[in-house]
Amino acid sequence: MTDKGPVVMIDPSQLLRPEPTFNDKPIQAYRDYTIDDTDPIKERVRRTYYAMHTKMTVDLAKEKREKWLKFNHFKATVKEALIRLNEVVDESDPDLDLPNIVHAFQTAERIRQDHPNDDWFHLIGLIHDLGKVMALYGEPQWCVVGDTFAVGCKWANAIVYGPESFKDNPDTYNPKYNTPHGMYKPHCGLDNLMISWSHDEYLYQFLKHNKSTLPEKGLVMIRYHSFYPWHSGGEYRHLTNEKDEETLKYVTEFNKYDLYTKSEKIPDIEALWPYYEKLIEKYIPGVCEW
Repeated sequence: MTDKGPVVMIDPSQLLRPEPTFNDKPIQAYRDYTIDDTDPIKERVRRTYYAMHTKMTVDLAKEKREKWLKFNHFKATVKEALIRLNEVVDESDPDLDLPNIVHAFQTAERIRQDHPNDDWFHLIGLIHDLGKVMALYGEPQWCVVGDTFAVGCKWANAIVYGPESFKDNPDTYNPKYNTPHGMYKPHCGLDNLMISWSHDEYLYQFLKHNKSTLPEKGLVMIRYHSFYPWHSGGEYRHLTNEKDEETLKYVTEFNKYDLYTKSEKIPDIEALWPYYEKLIEKYIPGVCEW
């Protein structure tokens, strides 16, 4: 792996989500979701999302899959890649200024506390954001972080900033894509949707490519954990199927650990590594292709 300088990582989805799930929570428990164009962080969040929503077309999503799913960018163990997360700090977070790897261990340890017998789930918590290593290899932030959404159909109302933020996206005006079903058949299922490119799909496909033995329910937690318009906004039900209801249970269970474990309490990462190294060796061993 090449040695590059620190990367500023913005994850706007932690700051602003419109879906009702988050509307009745105490403000101290969640991010501040208000919009304020005089606040430089909130304005940067808006610009990031508008860039994403303007540029993320069906064609671009296909292009990113073609680029990244060759897995020819670098080779590294999962631990080496996790250590690189020390270079990734979410500067849009108003509460903390901690490397992404701290959030990884916080999530994993909380899952371990509540699900002590599910070691695969502990590892999912540790690696769920590992796809963000794309940002260390030239991928722009708007194509790595943030909430995901389906492309190739009408923009969902529950997407951050709403359909108005897609006004400069050419797919908005393409009759093949701007109807409720767009390029899909009714109830075709999540696995047949093309989701906006992000760290979720990349890591899911990475685990498949490198023959991980993590259970499928753990893989779908990773694949859809940022798909907030679906799992928290209630959108896309005209496209999902019965299998997706089971997936929704897994993703919902995971997300309560992803969102709500951030705190000032920093785990003793060095003391925890031996346990998680064993899990990596068990489920995703050796040098992997990224």
